[in-house]
Amino acid sequence: QSLISSSQWLQCYGLKRNKLSLSQILSQVGFQHRKDYVTTLGKPVASRYADGLFPQYKTAQDGSVYNLTAKKELILHFVDCLIGAIELYKQRMEWLTSESRQIFGVIQEQCIAIVLDFGTAAPAEFDLCRDALSMVLVEQVIQISKFNLIRAAQDLRKWQQKCTPVSEHTVKSALTWLWKLDHMTAVSHTSSAEALLEAMGDEAVSS
Repeated sequence: QSLISSSQWLQCYGLKRNKLSLSQILSQVGFQHRKDYVTTLGKPVASRYADGLFPQYKTAQDGSVYNLTAKKELILHFVDCLIGAIELYKQRMEWLTSESRQIFGVIQEQCIAIVLDFGTAAPAEFDLCRDALSMVLVEQVIQISKFNLIRAAQDLRKWQQKCTPVSEHTVKSALTWLWKLDHMTAVSHTSSAEALLEAMGDEAVSS
């Protein structure tokens, strides 16, 4: 699904680059109503020959006026293109805000350490956190290069000493480690900071 969505996004980006911005569309369906400096009057003056001859559109960005000359067929063509681009944007946003991406965003780095700070979560909340972490491991971590898991606690626990290459085997191992964690463990007011420092201590980690 990630690959399909990325492909769709590239298609959408291509549509945007393929002259679908407002100024690009206007330049294809008409021409800008120009002003020029008239020396004898000492000021810029807009041409009048197009007044009443063409429909006109004034842009909100800079106030430029365009004389529209395109036939209905060309306008409808751009309507179809824009509707298609909007649909691709919608699909991309739905993908970006679904499943593990809704909680963690999109992991873009290739080597990460995930610090687990469960605090004093109730058993149901603890399991809910592990469900979410399982989801991100299966959906996103499986697509990067290396990873590690570190639990913040007074007795800090690490899944591996250093970031480990991603494979189906290592992801399954991490899931097993995650679900064998004790619900309650001794914590201190420095546990979170120590876990973060431990993660940053691995030179391979980029996030």
